[in-house]
Amino acid sequence: MTTDTRGPSVTPGPPVALEVRIAAHPEIVFPYLVEPAQIVRWMGEEARIDATVGGQFWLRVAGDDVAVGEYVSIDPPKQVVITWGWERSDEVPPGSSTVTFDLRADGDDTVMSLTHTGLPSEWCERHYEGWQYHLPHLQQVAGT
Repeated sequence: MTTDTRGPSVTPGPPVALEVRIAAHPEIVFPYLVEPAQIVRWMGEEARIDATVGGQFWLRVAGDDVAVGEYVSIDPPKQVVITWGWERSDEVPPGSSTVTFDLRADGDDTVMSLTHTGLPSEWCERHYEGWQYHLPHLQQVAGT
């Protein structure tokens, strides 16, 4: 399991939390969180993942920005939990924060709640903006 290597001086910020409605059932949305070809359709340029508990999560989001962590929990089609950090980052190293995707059926749609915890305070706004940018892409590609 990836551990937090930032040391005791890091002050975690508040959770980054967003919710989106996707025009598809959770069974349709779920693969966009665990399959490399689907992940890059909404977030990133290249993905190397092993969607098993303890498996690698590696995503080139853009250029040299590479998110690295591992799958902590997978509960199809309800929830995916991954650790998250950035290659070559001392502030948010690989696996130092946690992203939880909760999927809930609501009629013919999915309500997806994303919660990103464990980020240093000064990184919360940047990640909030990043998720705000990427989640509409997920709505578009996963929505029927």
